[in-house]
Amino acid sequence: MTERLLIRDGYVLSMDPRVGELPRGSVLVEDGVIAAIAPDLDARDAEVLDASGHVVMPGFVDTHRHTWQTALRGVCADWSLMEYFRGIRQTFSPRYLPEDVYAGNHVGALEALDAGVTTLLDFSHCNNSPAHADAAIEGLRDAGIRATFAYGYFPAPAPEPVFTDHRQRIADAHRVQAEHFSSSGQLVRMGIALTESGLLPFHLHRAEIESARELGVLLVAHTGCVWGSTITGGVEQFHAHGLLDADQVHVHCNSLTDHEFDLLAGAGAKVSCSPETELQMGMGHPVIRRALDRGMRPSLSCDIVSLNSGDMFTQMRMGLQFQRAMDNDPILAAGAMPGTIDLTVRDALVWATINGAEAMGLGGVTGSLAPGKQADVIVVGGDRLNMTPLTEPVAAMVVQAGAANVRDVFVAGRAVKRDFALCGVDHAAIRRLADASRERIFAAVAGAGEPILPPEPEGYQDLLNAMARANFAQLEG
Repeated sequence: MTERLLIRDGYVLSMDPRVGELPRGSVLVEDGVIAAIAPDLDARDAEVLDASGHVVMPGFVDTHRHTWQTALRGVCADWSLMEYFRGIRQTFSPRYLPEDVYAGNHVGALEALDAGVTTLLDFSHCNNSPAHADAAIEGLRDAGIRATFAYGYFPAPAPEPVFTDHRQRIADAHRVQAEHFSSSGQLVRMGIALTESGLLPFHLHRAEIESARELGVLLVAHTGCVWGSTITGGVEQFHAHGLLDADQVHVHCNSLTDHEFDLLAGAGAKVSCSPETELQMGMGHPVIRRALDRGMRPSLSCDIVSLNSGDMFTQMRMGLQFQRAMDNDPILAAGAMPGTIDLTVRDALVWATINGAEAMGLGGVTGSLAPGKQADVIVVGGDRLNMTPLTEPVAAMVVQAGAANVRDVFVAGRAVKRDFALCGVDHAAIRRLADASRERIFAAVAGAGEPILPPEPEGYQDLLNAMARANFAQLEG
């Protein structure tokens, strides 16, 4: 029997130029797929969802989130990137058990869904063992989100590492694909997350990138976010060795030269901006304008809830207003006032929806509302005062709305949130899961006799830079 849902009488913000915007429109969903969009639809035998006074739009697409860090919420609120490396990557990550990765991914994915994020790119670089990777996938699947699980190869400095050779990690990624992703059409897909360039000898970076190509999956990389260092650099070297391509998402990119940016654009690579993280942690200016000037389609990401918010409303707002300020600065410096504003709220919505889907290779599946696409749909509105009255519905999505205004969420037509409440979720049990993980992780750090944030060793950054230079010096011919 065909399952039919009619979302009726909302402001339909499709993000598809062929469909456009319908001030009063309806979306018909049949068996998880959008069947029709029109001002009026008569669908007998369909469940009817009244969306009058609400915006109906595609779910948000987050192109870079370290979901495993959910239990560390807010720990990095006053940290720089270098402190993050020492605190999260070197202190917390090695103490994570598989059940902690499950808790982080499961609770974090539910948080994303609650905020209207129906698709995320999970940059999972806490795979301390095969069981950690399995738990991460299970956490995403149990939440019901659409995701790419990007297997991270980063070698956490564990006292007794399970993987004693980097090739073992790559072999485990092949195992993960064979065991978890042998069939197509799943909500959760496979990807690869590159170790930050410069932290390994070049031939291992090559092996990581080639593994993504062998597996036929998306690659995501932290690129150009450490200034004055080869770490997260190497774009020219990757280009010279044929290691850049269109199936890659490069995150941050703040410190790249214009030439390096041109190389990414020429390869068809995608860019993900994390405005909230980048502005705090000293990574530099979000690169939205630099991407646009090269014909690239920037996407947005929440990055880490160990630092900041887990919703795309915040990233849209911060990214848009930051770039507007940057665009206006030369005019102000010349002693004038801008006569108009260039970037619009609709631009920001594009970054947070269809651009993200395209970056993840899912542009034909999600990111906009159009017949034939999967029904990843959110209904935003309600009677909260921040959206009352709903005078400019599109503007409200970017400059007024927040996660609390997301009323309904559907992933592939399945309701995961209705009437402001996640479906089938025991909130008390979820809180217990998150709290128990947090307590276990902090106890493990305390038991090791380490502070949460170790002091910076003398010459720490110089040592990192020297290591990166040495690793890139080992280029293959």
